[in-house]
Amino acid sequence: MLYHPDKHRDPELKSQAERLFNLVHQAYEVLSDPQTRAIYDIYGRRGLEMEGWEVVERKRTAAEIREEFERLQREREERRLQQRTNPKGTISVGIDATDLFDRYDEEYEDVPGSSFPQIEINKMHISQSIEAPLTSTDTAILSGNLSTQNGNGGGSINLALRRVTSAKGWGELEFGAGDIHGPLFGLKIFRNLTPRCFITTNCALQFSSRGVRPGLTTVLARNLDKNTMGYLQWRWGIQSAMNTSIVRDTKTSHFTVAMQLGIPHSFMMVSYQHKFQDEDQTRVKGSLKVGFFGTIVEYGAERKISRHSVLGATVSVGVPQGVSLKIKLNRASQTYFFPIHLTDQLLPSAVFYATVGPLVMYFAMHRLVIKPYLRAQKERELEKQRESTASDILQKKQEAEAAVRLMQESVRRIIEAEEARMGLIVVNAWYGKFVNDNSRKNEKVKVIDVTVPLQCLVKDSKLILTEASKAGLPGFYDPCVGEEKSLKVLYQFRGVLHQVMSADNEALRIPKQSHRIDADG
Repeated sequence: MLYHPDKHRDPELKSQAERLFNLVHQAYEVLSDPQTRAIYDIYGRRGLEMEGWEVVERKRTAAEIREEFERLQREREERRLQQRTNPKGTISVGIDATDLFDRYDEEYEDVPGSSFPQIEINKMHISQSIEAPLTSTDTAILSGNLSTQNGNGGGSINLALRRVTSAKGWGELEFGAGDIHGPLFGLKIFRNLTPRCFITTNCALQFSSRGVRPGLTTVLARNLDKNTMGYLQWRWGIQSAMNTSIVRDTKTSHFTVAMQLGIPHSFMMVSYQHKFQDEDQTRVKGSLKVGFFGTIVEYGAERKISRHSVLGATVSVGVPQGVSLKIKLNRASQTYFFPIHLTDQLLPSAVFYATVGPLVMYFAMHRLVIKPYLRAQKERELEKQRESTASDILQKKQEAEAAVRLMQESVRRIIEAEEARMGLIVVNAWYGKFVNDNSRKNEKVKVIDVTVPLQCLVKDSKLILTEASKAGLPGFYDPCVGEEKSLKVLYQFRGVLHQVMSADNEALRIPKQSHRIDADG
């Protein structure tokens, strides 16, 4: 009714009203059709723009439309997979830093350069794999690795062909060759026995100068409850062993208990990981492992340092292994691992530096390097987003300004009615980015005046806003794309001033007694 062209005589206002009325008409067409409304309610405009809806049978429920949309998405993803690989890689660099704590000063005091600790790289490992979808059910996987330790090493290359035989299972054939172990032939089968239980079997034949070494590994797994899995593993041939483990994974924790009987290693292990519910996805973990080889205690933490990177550090203290520091960086599908062996003995100084050193380095790098880099990256992304949406935002701004002009007469009548009953009158209202923190005093305030649009929404001395971005309200637009926004309202009710600050997606209902401004303050 507000935007109907017949309600406006001024030619300019009439033209603006026609444009806004057409937008309302388009929204009405979408929302009045049960099918398009269901699509929009679930997926927004993105769903309406998806190709393929023209072949969908009408009169379907929201659940059926959701399934159809997901099917269309899967078909599009399958087309993309035909031309895409999934590279995964690991680089591990072992560092021997025992000279930092286990010095032999008496024997080498006359050797030139012996005053400086000798830190060496004693082993390296590099592996890489790519996947190539051949059909919707067949995938080829090519992988290779190179390893070296103390000057000796070797490598291998493997080709695997995987076929999904049904919704319950798949099979995989593997062929490999290397300069140390010789040819390898393997067969792997996965099968869902029940909705809560599955089995995996891996058979392998390893050829070498010593003959053929067969191997068989079978894993039986079952869902014990919603968050808990139980595993039974039997390995025969190469390092024969039997292993059982229980893994419980929840939103806030990850717990594992395992026991293995085997040749040459038998052990018991307990580990726990706590997941903090923060934006950096911080996790702290600890584990205890006791076996024939000795005892190992490990503790550490990991944290997300950027959108695609996770940095972690773990301290390992064991007998007779000594003290080690393990640093790991996950970057998308690539892993960089740096195990640093500090000492063969249990030295408190090594444990102290292995614990405190990474923390000091992390906080220093986070403050001096990571945080400035992420801030600059965010600014670049915001600038790019502003540039890409500049024309759209300009159009939204013009529509909002036109809507405000069209609201003037209605708002005047609403204010007269509210004043007559001592009701709700919006004195001032601002929407956008507010800077109240002193640490952000250099940032620019970006707000727009939305007094008129809010007053226009007042009905019977009440204003109710739902949980949605307020940028979509009539007379509003986004003044700071990609940044946090708030709505600040100064209003009068029963002749008393009230004030409230509301987050962009927060529901708002006024008037409220808690918004009242204390006259003494």
